[in-house]
Amino acid sequence: MAETKTKVKFKPLADRVLLEIIDESDKTAGGIYIPETAKEKPMRGRVIALGQGRLLETGQREEMNVEVGNVVLFSKYGGTDIKLGTETFKILSEKDILGIIED
Repeated sequence: MAETKTKVKFKPLADRVLLEIIDESDKTAGGIYIPETAKEKPMRGRVIALGQGRLLETGQREEMNVEVGNVVLFSKYGGTDIKLGTETFKILSEKDILGIIED
């Protein structure tokens, strides 16, 4: 279960993933501040919690390809924004994750 700073607990089901959104900087490399209305939707997030995996026809669960703590790139308009306590997260299916960003 994910536990946020506000002590709200959440456990995704099946192949769902709970992400903490990583906002891009409000400032460009040249030092210009970007207004909120001109920003693109964030596409990076940190995995906070995972479901058990997709249920296969055989009754077994498919193993998840991501782990808690991974920083991932997800499709721009994928998933659903949810509010837990005072924090906003994104919950999406594992198939909406495009890849893991490695340091």
